[in-house]
Amino acid sequence: MIKKYYYLFSIILLCLVVSLTAIFIYRQITAPLSYQFKEKTFVIKKGESLGKISSRLEKEGLVSQDYWFKFYVLTKGWAARLQAGEYLLSPSMAIVEIAEKVVKGQTSSEIQVTIPEGFTIKQIDNRLVKAGLIKKEELVNFNPKEFLISNFQFPIFNLEGFLFPDTYNFSKNSAVEEIVKKMTDNFSKKLTDDLRLEIQKQNKTIFEIITLASIVQNEAMNDEEMPVLAGVFYQRLKIGLALQSDATVNYITGKNLRQPSREDTLVNSPYNTYRHKGLPPGPISNPGLTAIKAAIYPEKTDYLYFLHPLNGPTVFSRDLKEHNLNKAEYLP
Repeated sequence: MIKKYYYLFSIILLCLVVSLTAIFIYRQITAPLSYQFKEKTFVIKKGESLGKISSRLEKEGLVSQDYWFKFYVLTKGWAARLQAGEYLLSPSMAIVEIAEKVVKGQTSSEIQVTIPEGFTIKQIDNRLVKAGLIKKEELVNFNPKEFLISNFQFPIFNLEGFLFPDTYNFSKNSAVEEIVKKMTDNFSKKLTDDLRLEIQKQNKTIFEIITLASIVQNEAMNDEEMPVLAGVFYQRLKIGLALQSDATVNYITGKNLRQPSREDTLVNSPYNTYRHKGLPPGPISNPGLTAIKAAIYPEKTDYLYFLHPLNGPTVFSRDLKEHNLNKAEYLP
């Protein structure tokens, strides 16, 4: 009988010790060191270890003991996710808050950059240079070999097409690798499993879809035209007609003309879809989600031609005779 009570008492005591320990740990990571709001700049260098970061947090009076910061980060599995940058931290912040801020990269000096749909990698490079984030052509010359395979399951020889257009917040200390990762990760999130499955069902590849989507993006005057344009291009591919996309010519020449000159359409380049049948070697811009969906879900159409009047929406035609009549009517 005494043994039974002893055993019961031991279990109760053990539960009490565990509970008190859990409460103690919880308080260490959720209670701030001080309730006085006094922010200070804390810089995390690229490649700095968890141990060094924790130690400096304690030395600078932001956490009570570096051990608890390390404990929390390791428990959450965040050791490899601490981002370099310049942070505004305060001893009035709990370890939980500090860790989450550093993991999310919520720096005190973020630079916001908007990348429009249809921008080429050169245009993105220029915009990032103007924002003071990279050196000229640092993005253009970035080698994506192996870097993107984990995202797309196939090798990418060029970033063109896979830097998703969006508004981004970058730390002013961001390396080009971090910028590329943020933009390509966004691409991966936008291209959902359902979209990937549909591409697979159609026996197409992501690379083919993005290549066509990039052409559609730069040919369309508005979002409503995109599925129709995609349908026209698929019709031409099906019967072996050259795509004859002005957007591919502009990509080669660097011009932005509604109507490229005849001389431009004769430029010798594998991207020139006037001279070469089929899709070009790769994307000609970075398309948005609407263009990508248009390439996946094109509108069924019997149109084979289209043209861009200098003012007004795209004009479609079913055959060459109708196309020539439209050219006489809408083009100077």
